Amino acid sequence: MEEYSNGTITVDHFPDNSLGDDKTVIEQTQLGDIDLCVSSTSPLVNVYPDYYVFDAPYLFLNRDHALKAMESEEGTAIREGIKDAGTGLIGLAWWENGFRNITNNKVAVRLPEDIKGMKIRTMENDVHLAAFKAFGANPTPMAFSELYTAMQQGTVDGQENPLAIIVGNKFYEVQKYISRTEHIYVPFCVVMNEDKFNSLTAEQQEAVLKAMEEATEFQLQNNMDLEADGIKACEDGGAEIIELTADEKAAWQKVMTDADIFSMVQDKMDHPEYLDAMLAMGK
Repeated sequence: MEEYSNGTITVDHFPDNSLGDDKTVIEQTQLGDIDLCVSSTSPLVNVYPDYYVFDAPYLFLNRDHALKAMESEEGTAIREGIKDAGTGLIGLAWWENGFRNITNNKVAVRLPEDIKGMKIRTMENDVHLAAFKAFGANPTPMAFSELYTAMQQGTVDGQENPLAIIVGNKFYEVQKYISRTEHIYVPFCVVMNEDKFNSLTAEQQEAVLKAMEEATEFQLQNNMDLEADGIKACEDGGAEIIELTADEKAAWQKVMTDADIFSMVQDKMDHPEYLDAMLAMGK
């Protein structure tokens, strides 16, 4: 941004939650205390319901499907729609956190029946809870800070998170099996305070958008590289990585369809047709 704006824009970067968690940072960006931030979609679903689409398990069956959907007309409409929702924010880009995966200490999970009766720590999210109940598991919300110890002591059998979280918290030390179930795709939304963006000159706005295109390309590639490193770290730590086949993932998706979980998500959205369109892109 600094280069493309000929130095008329300077960027002060605050990494690693130094300004607060996602919810705090989003609120500060809406107020204008922060100009631009990167966040998960969860803190905004109450004011922008179309973000609920990303809570739908097995909406996407693989990364190519997910990226295709994010770059599609519907994905663009969701990204840009945050402005029209009166949030005070402009959606600049989709970045990637990654797919959530199931870890446990009992079995090499490949199919829904493998987690029947298993105590799995999940987020306090009604869609996630309904999904894991449909899979036959016993979903157990708890504070993330308590999770490592709970798995170590056997209070819960397993958990589900993106690979970066699994590696960063060394869950492979207390979990034998890491199944690449890839049941929920987690994007990051890059958003900017609407008034701040509008206060820039046309040239400065162009600089922001050009820089964001390059940053997005870098972030997506970097996340893919980190995932490969993460798999190796888990294996080196003694965990077994289980890769699911397309047919095995389809079996999980069928459970979601039969349990009508997609309709549950659509009931929360302003534009439920976006979910149908994204789901169809994987066929």
